Amino acid sequence: MPKSHFTDEFKIDAVRQITERGYSVAEVSARLGVSTHSLYVWRKKFSKSPDAIAEADQQSSEIRRLKQELARITEERDILKKANRVLRQGCKMRYAFIDQHRRVYSVRTMCRCLQVHPSGFYAWQKKPHSARFLEDQRQTALVRQIWEDSGQVYGYRKIHDDLMDMGERCSPNRVARLARNAGIRARIGYKKRPGKYGGKPAVVADNKLDRQFDTARPNTAWVTDITYIKTQEGFAYLAVVIDLYSRMVVGWALKQRQDTNVVLQALLMAVWRRKPKNRVLIHSDQGSQYTSIDWAAFLRQHDLEHSMSRRGNCYDNAVAESFFNLLKRERIRRRVYKSRDEARQDVFDYIEMFYNPKRKHSTNGMLSPVEFERRQI
Repeated sequence: MPKSHFTDEFKIDAVRQITERGYSVAEVSARLGVSTHSLYVWRKKFSKSPDAIAEADQQSSEIRRLKQELARITEERDILKKANRVLRQGCKMRYAFIDQHRRVYSVRTMCRCLQVHPSGFYAWQKKPHSARFLEDQRQTALVRQIWEDSGQVYGYRKIHDDLMDMGERCSPNRVARLARNAGIRARIGYKKRPGKYGGKPAVVADNKLDRQFDTARPNTAWVTDITYIKTQEGFAYLAVVIDLYSRMVVGWALKQRQDTNVVLQALLMAVWRRKPKNRVLIHSDQGSQYTSIDWAAFLRQHDLEHSMSRRGNCYDNAVAESFFNLLKRERIRRRVYKSRDEARQDVFDYIEMFYNPKRKHSTNGMLSPVEFERRQI
């Protein structure tokens, strides 16, 4: 814009950016595309008094100082927040953190926050990494890969067991340290206050299982239960049948309605899959699905013996309750399902692709249900 085209109103507004808004003359010059000399002339002409000009300059300097101070404090806060895990570690761990974040934060600022000298950091950079450091880096990558493959649910104990299967030599404490430094944590649920459960005996069938959850052979005792899964399309109801021998889910079904059909479909899958040669004890709670005429007829037809929990006593069917707790903790509560079909696909992936063939179970000596049964053959 030519100089002759600047109106007095424009000049007054430009001066106000300096005297009232707190911008420096250089900033206003760069933004408006006019020389600093012109701005000084306009300020002298249109300002009220020299005292007002001096006060504006002082305010502008104070604002710049406060902005710089705020930027410094914000950077130090972010550094300390990210470096929380290494503050109690040795110098080498702090140096490693600085080296990892040097492209984001100033090296000197990080050294000041972590209480190390910059010269020490630069000297550390020139030295080759120790064999232990390189081994930590290699095994940390393995730990993270195992954790990712588990769906981010494994803790250090199961990760350590997988490392031992891979032929790695390390202690559980070492794996815990590597996992902690890498920010890897097990997926754990919430704890409930234990209550007193007595419950009335069932009328339809006695509690023949009587909490004897360990069996010597497959297809000796199965447990079954039903739960719900919330989707944006509405509730879906999942029924499962679990073999107590290996804790394998041998049958399951997911339907729109909570009726006898869903539990019969799960039990039918279990019969087809396992083809039991001997009579199997099937244990359930006292839900209406398990007291129906169709359920009793199916059990008679396939030579299955019925057992029922006491009313209101979840511990009588603890294995099924434990599986549902795992399923919801490790998968369902981490998802938002748009439809029942999407929920079914995810349940299939969890049961058939992860839980049965891969997920380690403490009852099986840290073996998956499929691997446990395979080794017993």
